[in-house]
Amino acid sequence: MLQLNQIYKVFNEGTPDEKVALNQVNLTLQPGDFVTVIGSNGAGKSTLMNMISGKLLPDVGDIEIDGKNVSTMKEHKRAHLIGRVFQDPMAGTAPTMTIEENLAIAFKRIGARGLNIGLSKKRRIFFKEKLETLHLGLENRLQAKVGLLSGGERQALSLLMATFTEPKILLLDEHTAALDPARAELITQLTKEIVETYQLTTLMVTHNMQQALELGNKLIMMDKGQIIFKADEKEKSELTIEQLLEEFQRIRGEKMNNDRAVLI
Repeated sequence: MLQLNQIYKVFNEGTPDEKVALNQVNLTLQPGDFVTVIGSNGAGKSTLMNMISGKLLPDVGDIEIDGKNVSTMKEHKRAHLIGRVFQDPMAGTAPTMTIEENLAIAFKRIGARGLNIGLSKKRRIFFKEKLETLHLGLENRLQAKVGLLSGGERQALSLLMATFTEPKILLLDEHTAALDPARAELITQLTKEIVETYQLTTLMVTHNMQQALELGNKLIMMDKGQIIFKADEKEKSELTIEQLLEEFQRIRGEKMNNDRAVLI
């Protein structure tokens, strides 16, 4: 469903600020794979997500989604293939628009684009049914401005907007990091339910190693623009946080940067 071949990306090439963000990255996700991504700050995780979404284009290498080469395709052109939820609950929604208007915009990813939002009676019923799956009562607040929702409610709505059109790839970019523990647990559980229901091929970046171990069927560890460690479903089920840190030290000869990357 997703294939990255020899992806290379450098910023500020030929200057004193040159930085290799991704260095010959290879990654393959089969349909339904749920891969968690860990690594300290600057490891290349966000660049990887931006590369897949089309926000950045590779200097070298190819990206395929569902067998189609999208390496040179701009972000808006591949939007119908990808759902994405960001760390900031404010980023995935339009705060001055209502819940139903936000859902209608997301729904347009699978239809013809245009200025018409298209809020028919049939579509409102569909939106209500989808909102009911969140168990937050948002199905009774279709006319509410999204800016009035709590951070957890907005992130739940963002998750629904990114997934109810069943994209080929779901990108979760530290989507629980800005929430308090109770809201983070809610969004984590919703993520699990939604991914399983739609069998979405998912890539999730997280600084929370416990979350990385508990969610998904595969895990990768990044450092300095490279994937330095991979664990399949069986290996992942037997891993502990301590073993992950030991693995990093064994590969790199140094301890993982102990800032946010070892949150439990």
